Amino acid sequence: MARRRTVSLRASDKSPKGGLSYSGRNRINKLTGSNLKAPQPGGGPRKRSFCARMSGNKGPMKDSKGRPTRKALALRRWKC
Repeated sequence: MARRRTVSLRASDKSPKGGLSYSGRNRINKLTGSNLKAPQPGGGPRKRSFCARMSGNKGPMKDSKGRPTRKALALRRWKC
């Protein structure tokens, strides 16, 4: 079984609105050979699949200071 490659993301690779920026997706795709795409907030099978997976993940929607977590930002960006 092949080992997964770990990718360190810079702050510029993360979108302040949640999820990955364009440069972050390109960086991961280039280093790991994956095929990440931009969010699909308009609907479709990718949106339904993402919302079903992410909504079921454990974890808070706000951190200890009351700010939304990366999970909450991503769900909001995808309009879940």
